[in-house]
Amino acid sequence: MAGDATEKLKRVKAELRYVTLPDDSQLERIREFIRKKFDASEVRLKLTEDPSIGGGFILTARGLIYDWSNAGRTGQFEKLIENVLRETQYDEKDLLDILKAEVNDFELHAESNEVGRVDFVGDGIAELKGIDHAEYGEVVIFDDGTRGMVQNIEIDKVGCILFGREQDIREGMRAVRTHKRASIPVGDDFLGRVINALGEPIDGLGKIKAVSHRPIEFPAPGIVDRKSVGVPLETGILAIDSMFPIGRGQRELIIGDRQTGKTSIATDTIINQKGKNVKCVYVAIGQKASTVAKIVSTLKKVGAMEYTIVVSATASDPAPLQYIAPYSATAIAEQFMYKGDDVLIVYDDLSKHAVAYRAISLLLGRPPGREAYPGDVFYLHSRLLERSSRLSPELGGGSLTALPVIETQAGDVSDYIPTNVISITDGQIFLESDLFFEGQRPAVNVGLSVSRVGGAAQSKAMKKAVGSLRIDLAQYREMAVFTQFSSDLDPATKAMLSHGEALMELLKQPLEHPLSLAEQVISLVAANNKLLDDIGKKKVGEFQKGMLEYMEKIHGDIVRTIDQRQMLDEDLTEKIINCVKEFKDGKWKEK
Repeated sequence: MAGDATEKLKRVKAELRYVTLPDDSQLERIREFIRKKFDASEVRLKLTEDPSIGGGFILTARGLIYDWSNAGRTGQFEKLIENVLRETQYDEKDLLDILKAEVNDFELHAESNEVGRVDFVGDGIAELKGIDHAEYGEVVIFDDGTRGMVQNIEIDKVGCILFGREQDIREGMRAVRTHKRASIPVGDDFLGRVINALGEPIDGLGKIKAVSHRPIEFPAPGIVDRKSVGVPLETGILAIDSMFPIGRGQRELIIGDRQTGKTSIATDTIINQKGKNVKCVYVAIGQKASTVAKIVSTLKKVGAMEYTIVVSATASDPAPLQYIAPYSATAIAEQFMYKGDDVLIVYDDLSKHAVAYRAISLLLGRPPGREAYPGDVFYLHSRLLERSSRLSPELGGGSLTALPVIETQAGDVSDYIPTNVISITDGQIFLESDLFFEGQRPAVNVGLSVSRVGGAAQSKAMKKAVGSLRIDLAQYREMAVFTQFSSDLDPATKAMLSHGEALMELLKQPLEHPLSLAEQVISLVAANNKLLDDIGKKKVGEFQKGMLEYMEKIHGDIVRTIDQRQMLDEDLTEKIINCVKEFKDGKWKEK
């Protein structure tokens, strides 16, 4: 039995398509080539006349095609011109000279391509037979021009995800290996644009000039290549910057139920980067097209699109495009990071990304694990988020800060995907539904939220201004539970409750109104010195707004000192307290 199988492997069937029939000596040389190539003992050569190839011949054997035809030579030349046009960015007047130089160096050769046939196609995937040496992540091209990426490799077939319409792909259609990994065009001209997961513009503003291409899958920087996180990336949201600071190069998870303000925190953080030399990338995965349009409209309205790229793979896009969208967006962001720039990337959201990957994996026949997710779903997000880092000065000192978003069900952070991403990230901001419906917005749960970078990513001014904020809030929430049914309270308890209520009101912040460092520091100094406790719960927000306007207008030197020096000493603290008292006793009482 084993001998028969071995003998079968030694026999090779091949086809020679020609215009002019080769003579016997030429045919023998072709058979000898096949015998050496495949270690064959017997070659069965089928001869087919094909005038369409124009001249020469095409040899096909075991999925490999050797093309020495007029049509093949024309294809090689067209491919050369396409590569020059795609990979170089020159003016039109220089293009002719470049093409001449390339053509002079261009040598025709017999193309050797490994070609497979479509065995199955549907739901955004295709299974190919006849491609025996494909690599994971390699791009294949179908006869109709559609591109796919090898995602599954089995003994007798490979599974591909499709990057285009599957309607035009049929069983039996050819697919050719490209020996290239999936990549995306990158460059400064992408700033201010809305693109899809393949880097194609979808905002109707015309083509985008790319400077180069980057692979969508790229190794994360090694330990030696990284520097510890120590430079703040301010969100402009008081509740976050004061208690859960985010540093450049950090990965901070935003987690919570549906409609609790996760996207709002991400967009406010992008808005707050205006004028701070931070590029931003927002990638929408599985969102409604109307939701993405609203976010783009908001960013345009406040002038944030100038430094932002929006990558969109909406709910109507195939699962393969939703799967590669965050990797493509990260490749675009890495282009800036490796140039030495600071970049912020928002993944909204990775729950839908995991669902898209689960759909692809099940269609490819992979064994399902917990909740039907494949076994490598943890690696799916770890290899993505590990690409975020702060590079060492030797590599330019750029940084990529990630804000992944995860949606929970009924606040369950112990679910499969949430626990996976929590273990990968450097902390999480947990948004609670109950707080949201109580009107506490942003609805940040102080007890469950954490930043594992901590004070290292906080300015000295903020660190000093925060004081005992978290402890005071924890004591207030604990005391509020015990005293909600009690009417007779001692003065100390009343004072603690008043202080806690003032702090909770201070942490409320309207959308699209991020606060500067100075505004946050002044607000915290006023609150921690109990200057807001007697204002009245409903008037804290109004008082804060008037106080900051007064400080900017009358005491602008204090505001500028904090923003420039990012320090807070005793003298400056005393000045802030006196200015707030001055406002409180004067203009506030006049109201």
